[in-house]
Amino acid sequence: MPDIQAKLRFLPLSAQKVRLVVDMVRGKDVVEALEMLRFVQKRAAHPVRKLLASAVSNAEENLGISRDDLYVATIFADEAPTRRWRRFGARGRFKPILRRTSHVTVILRERSA
Repeated sequence: MPDIQAKLRFLPLSAQKVRLVVDMVRGKDVVEALEMLRFVQKRAAHPVRKLLASAVSNAEENLGISRDDLYVATIFADEAPTRRWRRFGARGRFKPILRRTSHVTVILRERSA
């Protein structure tokens, strides 16, 4: 059976913060992971939950696999391009501001009976 994959690109959160959420759902059943993400008090939890729900609907619509048979095989957050901004400081200096973004990828697999 092929892997079910979904990607979220250019999420305006740092990969370090997204990894805190992503590490909680790796290896879990999809239904359990979606329920867990509903109550996580992190800003990254909402977009990761939407991504997971998208991957589940891909599996149900395109391949006809029930969500009860799926689990999160692989999920990871990579760094995406960083936007650099300047804020001017005292004495003619400027303070760089790094606006970090991330790419999140989830791969679901069907549990073998």
